[in-house]
Amino acid sequence: MNEKFIFDCLSKDSPFKIRDVLSYEISQALKANRPIVFLCIGTDRSTGDSLGPLVGDKLKFLIRNKVALYGNLENPVHAKNLRDTLEIINSNYNDPFIIAIDACLGNIQNVGKIMIERKPLHPGSAMNKDLPPVGDLSITGIVNISGALEFMVLQNTRLFTVMQLAETISKGIYHSVLKSIGGRKSSIPSSSEIELQN
Repeated sequence: MNEKFIFDCLSKDSPFKIRDVLSYEISQALKANRPIVFLCIGTDRSTGDSLGPLVGDKLKFLIRNKVALYGNLENPVHAKNLRDTLEIINSNYNDPFIIAIDACLGNIQNVGKIMIERKPLHPGSAMNKDLPPVGDLSITGIVNISGALEFMVLQNTRLFTVMQLAETISKGIYHSVLKSIGGRKSSIPSSSEIELQN
């Protein structure tokens, strides 16, 4: 796989292109007997930072054999509980393949773009937070422009943009799981069944 793929959330083809990239990565991880964990990072208290929880909310029903999901609107994974969540994941799963999803800021021409990279993401970097890098694979949605006062930029991000990104990302993930794993349900606990401190 290339190191970086970029998709436009407004393109009708994007969910299917995302599906193809992710299903390849998921299939490779499953061949190595690694469970798949989707880790949706962000908070519902900031419009621009709500991308991860929105994606997690759209995919709550996706838990299947060898697929787990952490982070949604009810139980978001954010700066205060990220380390604890990673400990829970690593204690519950043997060598999990973590796909981390988060919002980010970028150039004005890239707002609305989705990036998939075979490397960890660095949550909280826009806010200068000291958090561990997360994920074997990262999916980031560019929700607004970077620059000064990034906290205010996130607070004043259009929900419409975030919802479009969340819809495209969640569709791509959903179809990638169906393509690579199928529709089998599982008893793997989701984050909604594990107490996470808000």
